[in-house]
Amino acid sequence: MNEFFYLIPVSLALGTLGLVVFIWSLRAKQYDDLDGAAERVLYDNDEPISGE
Repeated sequence: MNEFFYLIPVSLALGTLGLVVFIWSLRAKQYDDLDGAAERVLYDNDEPISGE
């Protein structure tokens, strides 16, 4: 039973930390361009290796 007195504050602190990081990522506009990365995969910008 004494373990709960340690585990509950630790879990609340981790949950609060996760919420703070999520809110920071929203304010830093990390989720603005969700389709851009998916569409960039389709474009072939690689140049072939020559000289072999």
